[in-house]
Amino acid sequence: MQERDPLYPETVLGARRGGRLGASLRFLGNALRERPLPRRILGAFSIVLIVGGAALMAYPIATDLYAGWRQSGLERQLGDPSTRTAYLERTIRPGDALTRISIPRLGVDAVVVEGVSLAALRAGAGHYPATALPCEEGNTAIAGHRTTYSEPFGELHRLRVGDRIVLETPIGRCHYEVSRDPWVTTPYDTSVLEIRRGSALTLTTCDPPGSAASRLIVRARLVETELG
Repeated sequence: MQERDPLYPETVLGARRGGRLGASLRFLGNALRERPLPRRILGAFSIVLIVGGAALMAYPIATDLYAGWRQSGLERQLGDPSTRTAYLERTIRPGDALTRISIPRLGVDAVVVEGVSLAALRAGAGHYPATALPCEEGNTAIAGHRTTYSEPFGELHRLRVGDRIVLETPIGRCHYEVSRDPWVTTPYDTSVLEIRRGSALTLTTCDPPGSAASRLIVRARLVETELG
C-alpha cells in the first residue's frame, strides 16, 4: 500500500481523477515526492513566507516601542527650562518637543515634536512648521500617525463637534473645541493648512488606516487660553 503524504492527502490528489485537473495535481504531487529540487524550492518558499509574515507582525510592535522610547525623552525635554526659552524665541528645532496634545474622548496624551518629516513623525505626531504655534492667532496644524508609532491619531475619525482638544506648551495651555465632524480630502489639499481668521487647530492623518491615499482632517477652534 502506498504511504500517504500528509501534505497532499488523497482527497486532494484524487480530485477529479481522470480529468486534466486531477492529472495535473497527481503530477505535481509525484514531482514533490520524487524530486528533491522541487521540495527544496517549496521549503525555501515556505521559509520566506514565514519570515515575511513574522516581519510584518513585528514591524508595528517595533515602531510602537521606538515611539514610546522617544516619548519618554520628549517628556523630559518639554519640561526643561531651555525648551521654554527656545519656545519664546521661536527656535525649537525639528524633532524637538513643542507641545503636548490631549484628546480626552480618545484617551490621547502625547508630546508633539516640531516638524513633519519622516524622522520627526517617528515620535508619533509633529507640528507643521509653516503654521501658527499653539494658542496663537492663525491655524495650528499637527500631523500624526494613524497606524504604527503608537498611532496617536488612530481613532481620530471618532471625534465629533464639541469634543475638547488640549495643547499644553512650555508657556501655558489652550483648549480647542471640534467645530465640524472629521472629513476626508486628498493628500495634496494644502488649503487645510492655510492661515485662518481667529485661532484654529487642524489635525491631519492618513486615510484609510494603513494607506496614504487620502487625508482625514479634524478642525477645532480655540475656546480658552491659560498662559503663564
